[in-house]
Amino acid sequence: MPELGDPRGPSVPADSSPQDLARYLAASTGLSLSTAIRVIADVASYFDETVEEFVRRRHAEFRQRQRKNEEIWPLIAAELRQRRFAAPGLSERQLRRIIYG
Repeated sequence: MPELGDPRGPSVPADSSPQDLARYLAASTGLSLSTAIRVIADVASYFDETVEEFVRRRHAEFRQRQRKNEEIWPLIAAELRQRRFAAPGLSERQLRRIIYG
């Protein structure tokens, strides 16, 4: 079975999805290890979306459904309150300030 980072199959950087998570997901759901790795990669990709990317994507999806902007903005605002987004990249200095600041 492909391992995380294996060029023959689905891959996720080892740092973002530990092997033990993939094994746990496979064991707890009955999925194959390669499918579990792909699911983890899909979920990680979903949560890597920035606020700006999310707003643009959702606006386009609503417009395709013939929704008007005055309907769209409150819907997107409500969705934003319920969604998690990837943390911004932090410098070493910013990380130190979180710990020691």
